[in-house]
Amino acid sequence: MQEDIDVSPIHTIDLIRTKRDGGSLDPRAINFLVSGASDGTIPLEQLSAWLMAAWIRGLSLEETRALTLAMRDSGEKFDPSGLGRIAVDKHSTGGVGDKTSFLVAPIAAACGLAVPMISGRALGHTGGTLDKLEAIPGYRTALALREFETVLKHCGASIVSQTPALVPADRVLYALRDRTGTVESPGLICASILSKKLAAGLNALVLDVKTGSGAFLRKQQDAEYLAALMVATAEAAGTRTVALLTDMGQPLGRAAGNWIELVESVELLGNRRPAGSEDLRELSLILAGWMIHLGGKAATPETGRKLAIAALENGSALEIFFKMVEAQGGDSGAFADGGFHRPGATRVLNAWGSGFIAAMDTTKIGWAVQRTGAGRERAGEPVDPHAGILFHLRRGARVENGQPIATLYATTEAMFDEPVELLSQAITIGPIAPEPVELIGRIFTRENAEAYLQNTVR
Repeated sequence: MQEDIDVSPIHTIDLIRTKRDGGSLDPRAINFLVSGASDGTIPLEQLSAWLMAAWIRGLSLEETRALTLAMRDSGEKFDPSGLGRIAVDKHSTGGVGDKTSFLVAPIAAACGLAVPMISGRALGHTGGTLDKLEAIPGYRTALALREFETVLKHCGASIVSQTPALVPADRVLYALRDRTGTVESPGLICASILSKKLAAGLNALVLDVKTGSGAFLRKQQDAEYLAALMVATAEAAGTRTVALLTDMGQPLGRAAGNWIELVESVELLGNRRPAGSEDLRELSLILAGWMIHLGGKAATPETGRKLAIAALENGSALEIFFKMVEAQGGDSGAFADGGFHRPGATRVLNAWGSGFIAAMDTTKIGWAVQRTGAGRERAGEPVDPHAGILFHLRRGARVENGQPIATLYATTEAMFDEPVELLSQAITIGPIAPEPVELIGRIFTRENAEAYLQNTVR
């Protein structure tokens, strides 16, 4: 006997009250909200009220799954089946100096996978992948889906911005969350991230969830819950997914900015190993190893890591990176002699004491980078491709009074005062070296994510 379909009217105010009072919404109600956000039929004040109720009361696993799928289906989607390759991507929850996308995308493509990567811009203390790529003269991030597919067929990897028609519900809901103080909700974060990734038609996804002083979610238990939630939600949608908790207790690598991060990435892609980039290289190899494993090109992530190393050593990853840059209109010749980097002003920050770099407040460092002109406070503001900070010493390093700690690049000389003050507050010089911190923490897979969520009280 066929089950009766509920066709009773839905009223937004009832959904707000239900969530306000601690109730759960079924998929039909969630679809109604998402559709109303996409087509403008639900007023923004009502969407804002529901978001606040969801932030306060939380979303169940079932609600999160329904919201993710409804947002994924709110606009056009990319179909990677015509590429003839397994489609795999990586997503980071954001950090300072986090440039792994520029390494893992060409590495995975060099190992026979397709990497359709839809990325974002800088906002707040974290850098933006698209802003960094647009530091390359001519590089285009806004591609239509057909052009996106052409680039992927040509070189196996493409890093682009979200199209206006892709997941339009997220554009509306995220803008409201940003303005109403409802960003830090695991369910809403999960749906926002995964709806865009799943709309790219991925077969597999590797999530890099940051922990530590520069992470979006600083509490370990919050980061673990979000990681498990995203894995369980993506797996339920049919996408093989793993989440790695990684350290953001200091900037990743030695460069934080736009152009200078690209230069560091190209050095590593060229199998060079500049001092201060060891953690960036290792994390990129581990993430790429998981991508290669989930994409079916390696039996284990460890074997995938070995294939990733080979892609650096034989030059194939660097070749694909430059191929992608040129396919999207960029001038790869800008990397040739180092002459492209022309900051408006340069200043060296010297140590104010002797001892060890005992700690780094990476969020504060991120704001220092932003205040050089490399980031933005509001969406739509321009960024300076040449601004940023190059670190000469890392956490745990021995330092002598007067020794250079970092070189700052800013748009103008007048902009140095605030980032220098922020850096002096963020970096602690102490008499004792800090205990080393593991780069990789807990790993969530489909085998342990559901169990973690069932045993965790929120």
